Parts: sequence; structure tokens; C-alpha cells
Amino acid sequence: MKKIVFLTGTRADFGKLKSLIEIISSSDAFEVHIFATGMHMNPRYGRTVDEIFKCGFNKIFTYYNHYDSDAMDTTLAKTIEGFSHYIKDIRPDLIVVHGDRVEALAGAIVGSLNNFLTAHIEGGEVSGTVDELVRHSVSKLSHIHFVSNAEAKRRLIQMGEDDQLIYIIGSPDIDIMMSDKLPGLSTVKKVYDIPFDKYSLLVFHPVTTEFDKIRCQVKNLVDAVLESGLNYVIVSPNNDHGADLIFLEYKRLENNPKIRIFPSIRFERFLVLLKNATFILGNSSSGIREAPYYGIPTINIGSRQQNRSLSKEIINCGHKKIEILGAISEAQGLKLSSVSHFGEGKSAEMCFDILKDPKIWNTSRQKCFNDMRF
Repeated sequence: MKKIVFLTGTRADFGKLKSLIEIISSSDAFEVHIFATGMHMNPRYGRTVDEIFKCGFNKIFTYYNHYDSDAMDTTLAKTIEGFSHYIKDIRPDLIVVHGDRVEALAGAIVGSLNNFLTAHIEGGEVSGTVDELVRHSVSKLSHIHFVSNAEAKRRLIQMGEDDQLIYIIGSPDIDIMMSDKLPGLSTVKKVYDIPFDKYSLLVFHPVTTEFDKIRCQVKNLVDAVLESGLNYVIVSPNNDHGADLIFLEYKRLENNPKIRIFPSIRFERFLVLLKNATFILGNSSSGIREAPYYGIPTINIGSRQQNRSLSKEIINCGHKKIEILGAISEAQGLKLSSVSHFGEGKSAEMCFDILKDPKIWNTSRQKCFNDMRF
């Protein structure tokens, strides 16, 4: 029995890891452990670790790695310390991390420096912010790569990674999007007391490299939301540096009958709300990945998803109020066809098949740089 540890620090990465955890947990060949930390543990963001427990998974270890005032480097250091102690006790055969958060970087650092086989999901992608630096660093520290598409694989090869250890499986969240187990819209509205017949979603995160501009950016966004006069379901930002400034501006939206604000929404329920929204506004990756898959218009604000907007139907705009209002006007009534650049919803099965192959477990812990041949 192979022991696999999944490290998760946010509601977003758990949503993507969930289908993989489920299929691997169903096999007697694997023993699954979950290290839950980061935003999962913070009541301000909905204490989403409770959602992990509700899924019925066993062997869940919880760890507090930050306070609201902690900088990213401090959170990284605390996560490394906590995960290092945990991993030396568990002694896994494989560590699985996802994406571009500091928790994933901590997991890859601990794995590589302690000779534990480490797999990175969704490496090789670009975004144009500090998140991209973290993502590429995680890739260089990881031994095995499960990527979303051929373009991501090409980038990893360009970075010197072994093409024999890069597997294209698509994006695991598409598995959940295609599931026939998603709840109905009326059920989701009842759970969250959402009274609107028509609504749009708003998810806006801080860009840490633009900290001095965040207050102005979110002020313009809130001004545009109020001036538009539309109904909005808003999900709170992640815990990156600058989130406090967003929360401060969102106070202007409290008690507004056209607006409902939530610290977090369970991933499956969020997908249902997205699928039935008029559009999604902000700078979340859900506007880049999931929304085009459902044919829902995306208004992508600013630089956070720079170079990641693969769908031509995505409306990109700046942070000025007039730009946001113009994009909102354009998005209303826009009818789009469904597109997907991130697989066909079989990521979990593909990953599971790869992990069942004995050769994957013989991967060398000693990484070498693979030069491109020109």
C-alpha cells in the first residue's frame, strides 16, 4: 500500500484536488492522508476545513500556519516547519501539491529537501504576478508533473524538466463540473439565502505586487458595482497581502438588498451559481477556467490573470470605474459557446492510472536539468 499525502491550503485547491482524493481513496492500493492548512483554518474565510471533514475523508491533519497580519514569507516559513515535522512522522511515498500558493511551495521544499517523491498539479502555467514565480518554483522542486494541457507541458520542458515525467491530465476541477452529482440551483439558493432570480458573481483577490494600488482598485470596483444596479453574489478574497483593504471597501456593500457576501462557498455549489450567473466579474481563475467551460461571460480586471486568458470571449478591462461599467454593459446578454482548454473531465481517472503504474514509484529523487536541443 502506497502512502500519499495531499497538501491543501485553500478552498480553490481543494476543489481541484477533491476528485483525485476520492478516486485514490477508493483503492486498496493507496493510503490517503490530507494536510489541511492556510485559509482552511481561518474563520474569516469560512473555516473551509470543515468542508473537508464533511466529505468523509479519513486521516486529516490540521495545522494553523498564519495570522491575518502575516506576510507571505512568514506563512511560508511556518508551513515549512509544520509540514516538515508532519512528513517525517508520516513518511509518505508521495506528496501531492497543487498550483501556486505558498503552501504548495512549502510542500515542495519539504519534499525535495527530505527526498520524498513530490508531484505538482497544474504547473507550467502563467499569470503575470508573484503567483507565477511561486508556481514555477514549485515545479522546479517537484519530481512529477500533472499538467492541464500541451502548452503547460511545453513550458516545463523549456524549464528543464524531464518530458517523461510530465503527464497531461487536464484540470481536475473539470471532473467536478461534469459530474451529475451537482446540486440544483434552487437548493444552492436556499442554502445561502440568495433571493435573486438574476445575479452575477464577483470574486476579486489582491495582487501583492500592486499593494499600493489595491485600495484605489477595489474602490473603483465597488463604485462600479453600486452604479450598475445589478444583483451580485460576492465571495470574499483570498488571504494574500492586501485582503484587508478589500474587506474594508466591501463594508460599503453590507446590508445592500442587491448584494450577498460570503466568506466562502463550497466548490460544487459555487459551480452551480457560476453556471447560472449572468457573468462573473473580478480577477479569479474561475473566470478563466470554469466560466468559459459553461459559456458564461467573464469580466477579467487587471493583471492577476495576465497571459492566462486563453478564451477570446473573456472581456479584459482595467481598474477604472468607467472601464468596469463598460465591460459590465458588454457582458450582459452576451451568449457564448462552451469552450475548454483544460481537458474533458477525466483528470482523476488519468492520474489514478498513472499512479497504478509501478514505474512511477521508481522515479529518481535526484533531479537533473534537461537541456533543450536546438
